[in-house]
Formats: sequence, structure tokens, C-alpha cells
Amino acid sequence: MTSHWSIEGIPLVLGGNVFGWTSDESSSFAVLDRFYEGGGRMVDTAQGYSVWAPGHVGGESETVIGNWLKSRGVRSEMRIATKTGMFGHAGDLATGKITEELHKSLQRLQTDYVDLYYAHRDETETPQEEVAAGFDGLVKQGLVRELGASNFNADRLRTISDIAHSNGMTGFTVLQNEYNLVMREEYPQALQQLCLDRGIAMLPWFGLAAGFLTGKYRTREDLERHNRGSSIERFFDKGLTVLPALDAVVAETGASHGAVALAWLLKQPGIAAPIASAREPEQLDVQFEALKLQLTQDQLDRLTAATS
Repeated sequence: MTSHWSIEGIPLVLGGNVFGWTSDESSSFAVLDRFYEGGGRMVDTAQGYSVWAPGHVGGESETVIGNWLKSRGVRSEMRIATKTGMFGHAGDLATGKITEELHKSLQRLQTDYVDLYYAHRDETETPQEEVAAGFDGLVKQGLVRELGASNFNADRLRTISDIAHSNGMTGFTVLQNEYNLVMREEYPQALQQLCLDRGIAMLPWFGLAAGFLTGKYRTREDLERHNRGSSIERFFDKGLTVLPALDAVVAETGASHGAVALAWLLKQPGIAAPIASAREPEQLDVQFEALKLQLTQDQLDRLTAATS
């Protein structure tokens, strides 16, 4: 199974988790406009964004993106990815459930198809044969262009890919797992090799480790001052071991910390594009900077060794 999947526009995916949450509609539109103007053509969201926020029910991000697509008239130019089954509850990937949730997503996004539809989290209650057939059915109906798996391990991704291939179904040709300079456990060697062997494009989430890799979080006081303690905390201790190598490459290149971190990510096996969000248009500067940054093999190796 070889994917025909490829990034259109610049090799970056704009994360939509902040839209309708920490970024209101006006700010979100400004970010989306800047991303589009810079050549960005893919936005990632999920039906569950931002159910964790007080008073939110999920779908807030999709609604903002749908309003933007309609107001700007650019749906045909954009690739929109969304996901179903954020919590991996039993039955989340059953055929009826994924179909029902997709129709809700399409309504919020104000479109009649999505370019990429993910199983947001694996769940073992629904047989993988049903999962494969259910997602394949959505492609055959023309509601979905391509399929992705998010937060899957190598064994589960391999088996569902085998099921799809042996039954002539559309398989998962994109993977979205967490992967960055600090956290690499969710894209281990076996999973990297599987993606490379089968042409599965990897689009890692939290490419900047929730902002830790911008270099501004170095003490507990920094976490408190920036009000990001809860999301940064799990990166903090391990991340401190990465900072010296990151600081050194920043000094050598004159680039920002975030750009170095994303430039490293773009050079890793199987990575098609990192996913990074932005609450304000100016935060996209780091992403655009990363595209122009060419790290030497020695710099890449030192960064890789920092948490190996």
C-alpha cells in the first residue's frame, strides 16, 4: 500500500485546537488569513476541540474554520483534516458512530467532504474489520478523500492496514502521533519503519511541545508567568535536558528556538509536515522561519542525541 498523500502548499499543517478556545473567532480568522497568505493550505481540527474548556461541548474549532472557509471562499484550495473518537471510548469507531459524527463535522465545517478523516484514538471494542470497512464506506460515499490514524501504535496500525489491503478497502495512509524533540515515544523505530515501508505520511502533533520548544520556559516561575503550566508541565523535566543542545544550534544559526525544533522535525524519517497551532498571526513567524532553515547533519545529530 503506497500513499498518494502529499502536502499541498508549504509543508506545514496549521493546528486548529486553539480556534474557538484561546483564540476567538476574530483572532482565529487573522491566523488563518496569515497562514493562507503565506502559502499554507492544510488545517487540522477535530470534533472534540475544545470540549475540555468550561462551557464547551466540542466542535467549536470546526465551527470557526467553517465560518472562515465560507467567508473567504477558499474551500477548494484548502485541505481540511478532522477526527472522530477523541477519547477512544468503546464503540467510538463503530460504523454508525463515525458516520454520525462525520455528518456533524461536515455541517460545522460548512462543506460536503473532508480531505482527511482520522480515527482520533484507537479503541479495541470495535473489531478492526468493522473499523476498516466503516472508514472505507465514507470514502466510497465521497464524504472523505483520505483516511488517517491518530495515536495508534505499530501493531494496531499494521493490522488494520493489512485488513484494508487484503479486502480491497481504502487504508489509513496518514498517521498523526505526538512527536517532537522532547517526546519521541509515540513514534518509535518500529512505527517509523512501518510508515516508511508502506508510504504512510506522518504528521506529528505538538511539534513545539505545547510551546516548550520556543525556549521561553526554563523555570517553574516561567510556567506560572505564562499561564501554560498545565500543558507544559509534562515536557518540563525531560525538556530541560534538550535545551543546551537547542541553545547551541540557535547560537550557531541565529534562528529562533522554535524554528530549529521544527526544522529538526522536518528532517526526521517519514515526516511529511509538522502540525503547530498559533493563537495570534505573529506566532506563525516561527513556522515560516523553519521552512527556510537548513541544519547541518552535525546539528541534526546533536539535537537527536539530546534525548536519545
